[in-house]
Amino acid sequence: MKLLVTGGAGFIGSAVVRLAVARGHAVVNVDALTYAACLDNVATVADSPLYAFERADIRDRAALDRIFATHRPDVVMHLAAESHVDRSIDGPADFIETNITGTFNMLEAARKYWVDCGRPEGFRLHHISTDEVFGSLPADPSVQFTEDTPYDPRNPYSASKAASDHLVRAWGETYGLPVVLSNCSNNYGPYHFPEKLIPVIILNALAGKPLPIYGDGSNIRDWLYVEDHADALLLVASKGKVGRSYAIGGENECSNLELVRALCAILDERRPRASGSYADQIAFVADRPGHDARYAINPARIRQELGWRPSVTLQEGLARTVDWYLANEGWWRALQTRDGVGRRLGVGA
Repeated sequence: MKLLVTGGAGFIGSAVVRLAVARGHAVVNVDALTYAACLDNVATVADSPLYAFERADIRDRAALDRIFATHRPDVVMHLAAESHVDRSIDGPADFIETNITGTFNMLEAARKYWVDCGRPEGFRLHHISTDEVFGSLPADPSVQFTEDTPYDPRNPYSASKAASDHLVRAWGETYGLPVVLSNCSNNYGPYHFPEKLIPVIILNALAGKPLPIYGDGSNIRDWLYVEDHADALLLVASKGKVGRSYAIGGENECSNLELVRALCAILDERRPRASGSYADQIAFVADRPGHDARYAINPARIRQELGWRPSVTLQEGLARTVDWYLANEGWWRALQTRDGVGRRLGVGA
């Protein structure tokens, strides 16, 4: 199977690329190499004869047409997106242009290619999205997102992803383009760009800086280890039913405060401070606008139809993640100079 993966130098995309090549699939990585991308993320497969890289922006339709014609993929996995909620609050334009217009370009380029190839039955476009499109959940643990949950995005990022989901479904219904969709919970793990919560906490702790937690830390997220997610995505791309969507969750709900405390406990064990605990550095900061209270996914459909469940518990995944950051200082040090990293974003300025 030949895969065309957009955003393959990003966090989730690179996990997909690494796993796909390891499983013997040919992969074409299409990435614009914006601030959050890093080719070091795919360095372990870069020399493989199964791997090819195309630097291109999904907003560039001509480039996409050329890439499709040159590489002739069997499956498209569309992960390229602007993804940081805080950045979407401060600068929503990039999110509209990339996540909506870029997805439109991908759909049109894929449709042209599919038609030109005689509408091959095995072709499909897998659009990878987020559970944030569903809005916020109450504290009741019995209430979870499913594939049938109504959309209710609350910030520019989630609104742009909701729009892209709707476009993908419309192209499937209107033009017959074979599409599948997935919506995932919060990812974490190796190569996580150091502007998101878990890497920020790890790196601030090591630097002796405050560990910022929005509000009172009661916001709850369902955490999905990125390598588990990559496994699920390849399964959906190859065996998911055309026209179907799949909610992919980690089955690991945790409040932000509990998460930070768990990271501090692991760091206390792995690299103890001279005195006290890393938890002493916790600092509560003003909440960001439109901060959803709780996300949680019910992954019953992907479990029942495709036989997938997450294999990594949150405690195991956090320990692996901390160990990876401790062992890969060269990777994250090089990224800390990039725009906005280490600076408070999303304050609604």
